[in-house]
Amino acid sequence: MTTVLNEVLSANHDYAANFDKGDLPMPPGRRFAILTCMDARLDPAKYAGLSEGDAHVIRNAGGRASDDAIRSLVISYKLLGTREWFVVHHTDCGMETFTDDIMRGLLASSLKTAAIDENGWHDCGEGPGSAEANHISWLTIKDQAQSVLEDVVRIKSHPLVPSDIPVYGYIYDVKSGRLIEVPEATAAGK
Repeated sequence: MTTVLNEVLSANHDYAANFDKGDLPMPPGRRFAILTCMDARLDPAKYAGLSEGDAHVIRNAGGRASDDAIRSLVISYKLLGTREWFVVHHTDCGMETFTDDIMRGLLASSLKTAAIDENGWHDCGEGPGSAEANHISWLTIKDQAQSVLEDVVRIKSHPLVPSDIPVYGYIYDVKSGRLIEVPEATAAGK
């Protein structure tokens, strides 16, 4: 076993030994959902004051309103009763460091982990790569406020999203821990 696997299983053993959350209901108690980035520096439970069972947290690269994120939000509302949604992107996001073309080029030459330096992204390993990356929209970010606005608008205009669900738009500042409202996004999300 790897060190990480051992650490995770040991932590789970300790957590399960005193587990007392088995009676939480399936619907989130505070009836809201957060769509945010998978970045390890973000802890939605802490920045939004959540406990187990409070809210749905949907995470992906960039916190983008992908088809799958919208699928999860619709399930959250339709089957589990959430009534408010937050879109939370963040400063210093890795999704700002590349474009679809860069990602496609990296994957075309190698499937190994890439690296970034002062000259940009480059492959560290040898091929083979795959052209399958050409069929994916990587939903990269050029401007955080604009991407939050785009995602709120996409969610609000989706035919499966009821018009009475408010969608709020925020940027989490990784240096201060603060949520900064994107007023245009929240206005669009009314």
